[in-house]
Amino acid sequence: MALHGVTTFLWFDTQAMDAAELYCSLFPDARITHVTHYQEDSHQPIGTVQVVAFELFGRPFAALNGGPHFTHSPAVSFQVSADTQDELDRVWDALIADGGSESQCGWCTDRFGVSWQVTPARLGELLGSPDPAVQQRVWAAMMSMSRIDIATLEAAFAGTS
Repeated sequence: MALHGVTTFLWFDTQAMDAAELYCSLFPDARITHVTHYQEDSHQPIGTVQVVAFELFGRPFAALNGGPHFTHSPAVSFQVSADTQDELDRVWDALIADGGSESQCGWCTDRFGVSWQVTPARLGELLGSPDPAVQQRVWAAMMSMSRIDIATLEAAFAGTS
């Protein structure tokens, strides 16, 4: 017997297809790979989408229309890194659109209740300076933000803010 990897499996009430379509629209080379539908004698009407399999950044995901029994929590989030402010803003805006919400330090929740961290690709470098004063400036700047502003973090890193 062989193991075949790990798939992130997300439970939705009835929005699995909408969520998969949104996520696939945001990231390069993302795609829906398979859709199954409920059959007779299930807890959903025949033909209703059951599971949507999709890939983000080459990694497998699945979205289940399982009903209202379970909801998402910020205890699990997806981190997306962007090189530019334009890319960061594009993803952020799409995730919070139509009922999503902003949180702190680059965290947001999409309209389906899934939590995301939309951060600069350089965040580790900016926060990881060996100089404690630089770390403190960057941390303080980040803690004051909802959506991350890369230029502000870089100015804090350089000590020019």
